[in-house]
Amino acid sequence: MKLPQQPWMDRSGTRRIFAALEGETRVVGGAVRDGLLGLAVSDVDLATRLRPEEVVRRLEGAGIKAVPTGIAHGTVTAVAGDSVIEVTTLRRDVSTDGRHATVAFTDDWVADAGRRDFTINALYAEPATGEVFDYFDGLADLEARRVRFIGDPLKRIAEDHLRILRFFRFHARFGGPTPDGPSLEACALRANDLMALSRERIRDELLKLLCVTDPVPTVRLMLDRGILKPVFPEFDPARVADLERLVAVERALGIACVALRRLAALLPADARLLDDVAARLRLSNAERKRLVATAERLDAIPHDARPLAYRAGADGAADRLLLAAGAPRQVAPLLDDLRSWKEPRLPISGRDLIGLGVPAGPAVSRLLIEVEAAWIAAGFPAEREAALDLARRALANSSDA
Repeated sequence: MKLPQQPWMDRSGTRRIFAALEGETRVVGGAVRDGLLGLAVSDVDLATRLRPEEVVRRLEGAGIKAVPTGIAHGTVTAVAGDSVIEVTTLRRDVSTDGRHATVAFTDDWVADAGRRDFTINALYAEPATGEVFDYFDGLADLEARRVRFIGDPLKRIAEDHLRILRFFRFHARFGGPTPDGPSLEACALRANDLMALSRERIRDELLKLLCVTDPVPTVRLMLDRGILKPVFPEFDPARVADLERLVAVERALGIACVALRRLAALLPADARLLDDVAARLRLSNAERKRLVATAERLDAIPHDARPLAYRAGADGAADRLLLAAGAPRQVAPLLDDLRSWKEPRLPISGRDLIGLGVPAGPAVSRLLIEVEAAWIAAGFPAEREAALDLARRALANSSDA
C-alpha cells in the first residue's frame, strides 16, 4: 500500500523539511489516514527516530526555522515557507494517570505506534516513496470503516480518559453504521472517568464531534449509552430529534456548522441552565452569551428577520431561526436577508424629544423606547423626519392618555 501523491507534498517548504530529516522520519497519523481516504489534509505530523536536539540541529543546518514547541516531550515545529510541520521523536509511555503521560524516547516504530489511540491513527508513510507502514491492522479497519482501540480498550482508556470522547468523534467521522463492540462497551463502562478530565478538554472534543458532517447517530448512541451523563446530565436523548432537524436544515441550505447552535439543540431552552453549562465548558464570554441567548426560542417563524436581528444580532437571529425551523423553505429567504444585514441606528435622540416639548428626565427615556419600537415596526425608516413623525404620534398618544 502506498500513500498517493498529496498536494502538501509538492510544497517547497515540505520538501526541504523532508530532505533535512531524510532516512529517519515518516509521516504519521491523520495526514496518512486522510490521504488514503482521499480527504483534504489540514495538518501534517512527522515521527522521527532522531532526538529533539538532533532535529533542531538538522533543521537549522538546512536554514529551516525550528521552534521548540514541546521539546521536553520530543516535539519541534519546523517552519519553512508556507509549510508548518510538527516533528516528534518516537516515544513510549513510562507511566500514565488518565490525564497525562510520562514518556521516554525510543527508536522503535512499533512501540511508538502502540501508544497511539486507534489503529487508523497509527499509520506511517515514507515521505520519499509513499510506502505505508501498518503495525496494528489499521488499513483493514480503515477499509471496513471501523474505529478500534489499539490493544485492550479498557487499558487504553485508563491511560487517557479523553479517548472515550475521541472514540465517538472518530467513529462519527470515519466509522460505519455499527461501532466496534469491545471499544463501545469499554467506553460505556468507563464513562465516569470523564469526570476526572478538565472541562476544557471535554469542551474541545464535544464541539468537534458536534461539527462532523452528521453527528446525529453518534450523539444518539452516546446519550442512549449514558456516556455524557456523568458530566452533562442535562443532555436528553429525546432532544436528539431537534439536533437531527437542525442538521438537516443546515445541510439543505449549505450553512456551515456552528457547534454552539448544535449544542443548544440538545439542551432545554433555560437561560440559567445554559449559563451553567457554558460555565462548566469554560466557554469564552462571547460564546457563553451566544449560547445563553438561544434560550429565547421562537414560537413561530417571523415574516421579517430584521426586528429579530436588531435585538439579537445577525448571528443570534440565525441561531433562533434555525433552531425553530421545521423545513429549509421556512427560513431560507430570512437567512438571505441576514447576510446583508447592517444594524440601523434610530435617526433621532433624546435631545430631539426634548425639542418636541418632552421634559428632561425619565419621560424622555420612556418615550424614546416607545418611539424605537414604532420605528422597528415601521421597517427602520432612515429618514430623520419619519422618525420625528413617529415621536410626535407617540407624544400625542401619551398626552391623550
